[in-house]
Formats: sequence, structure tokens, C-alpha cells
Amino acid sequence: MFEILKKENLCASVVRMTIDAPLVAAKAQPGQFVILRVAPDGERIPLTVADYDRAAGTVTVIFQTVGATTLALSYKEVGECLTDFVGPLGRATDTAGLRKVAVIGGGVGCAIALPVAKKLYEQGTVVHCVCGFRSGEQVILQDEFFSHSHKLITMTDDGSFGEQGLVTDALRRLIESGETYDEVIAIGPIPMMKFVSLLTAEYGIKTVVSMNPIMIDGTGMCGGCRLTVGGQVKFACVDGPEFDGHQVDFDEVMQRSRLYQENERHAYEQACHLFQKEVQ
Repeated sequence: MFEILKKENLCASVVRMTIDAPLVAAKAQPGQFVILRVAPDGERIPLTVADYDRAAGTVTVIFQTVGATTLALSYKEVGECLTDFVGPLGRATDTAGLRKVAVIGGGVGCAIALPVAKKLYEQGTVVHCVCGFRSGEQVILQDEFFSHSHKLITMTDDGSFGEQGLVTDALRRLIESGETYDEVIAIGPIPMMKFVSLLTAEYGIKTVVSMNPIMIDGTGMCGGCRLTVGGQVKFACVDGPEFDGHQVDFDEVMQRSRLYQENERHAYEQACHLFQKEVQ
């Protein structure tokens, strides 16, 4: 069993948890993920490693309560245990030889972007970070990004925090002001990563995106996380989760992500009803 050692609400719907998982912590790298189960009869969900401490044997995950399982996870408290916590899975972010990088995070995707930015910063790469959120109420991890970037721009759709606009607005402005990047790394909602990739294609800048499609076993056997990259079928769990953003068929990914929306909505409503009854 995997004990929850720390729990913190970063905003109304985003939770940070630190889990006792020494075997995972020993090998985890930025860009990799774990698959967990909250309870023996629960579903398996992937969550990206947000941080790790090899000496303490802990792994930190950050998640948004958007479905039945993340809702159940959000009700877990310090001292309770998770049934499964398997990893690290996937390929780690390749940062070798990068001199200057723009890291673009959208919403809770910023939790995935942060360890990548941190690794780049600590290896001596010049790091410019652009974080995007719908509103100031959803802004997370600003202090951490500030400490691990040479330039930080925060955008909100409504202008209630930082600058008003989209992450692509900020990225275009940086590029047109003369900033040159070896690579752009974009992590967040699928539409955001798509439009970042379309933008960087205009300027011929290599772009890496982190894909998190439907996933079950995390070993490439179920085929649930398949996507098309450069006209070839790839599996996010073993070939990724990071891919060339200029080669990903984002429209196909978005179509597949909508396949089970009704089922997910129904499961979430049932979970809400269950937990409300327990609280009462």
C-alpha cells in the first residue's frame, strides 16, 4: 500500500499529493508518469510525476478533480493509502544539448511542465516559461516557476491575473521580439498544444508536446492510448508521452477523447452523489 504523506489544495479543483513510493522515486524522471488505483475496485488512471525525492522515497502528483476517480482521490487524506502506484512509466524528457527553451504550460498541465522546466534550469539551459489559465482563481505554481525560469509570463483568458490573452499570444510576441529557441515544449489541453504547434511550425521551431490520451495498462498492450504521429500509430504509454508536435494528428486525438464523455459524466455524477451521502 502507498501512504499519502502530504496533501495540499493548490486551488479550488487542483490537489497536490505526496506519496510514499520509494521504488518509484528511485527511478522517476521529469516527463514520466505513474498509474494508480485509489481502491481495489477502482479504475486505473495515469498521472504525471510532478516531483520526486529519492532520499525520502516520495513521489508527488498534482491532479484536477474532473472525473470519478480524481474525485475519489481528492477525498483521500494524509495517512490513508492508495491500492496501486505503479511506475515510472513512459520516456523521460530529453533535455540533452538544449541551450534555450520555451516551456508552455496550460492549466493543470503546468504541473507537468514544472519538473521539465526545473530540470532544464538546473542543467544550465536558458528557460522561458509561459503559463496559461482561464482565470486568476485557477493559477497554480507561480513561485515554483519563478524560481526555475529566466523569464516567466502568465496569461489568463479574462485578464484577472498576469496578462490577458492566450499562451500563443505570448509565445508569438517572444519569437517576434527576437528570442530564438532550440525547442518549444508545450504541455496542457489538446487544443492549446495544437495551436502552439501550428504557431511554431510557422517559424520552423522544433516543438515537443506531452500527450495524455485514454490509457488503461500503461504497457502498450491494451492499445487504448494510441494516436497517429507522422502517419504512424504510436502508443503514448511506451512511445511517449512526448512527441513531435508538428507530427501529431491532434484532430484525431480530440475526436477519440470525446468517445466516452457521456460515460465519464455519468460516473462523475454518481461519485458526487456517493460522496455527498458519505459526508452527510
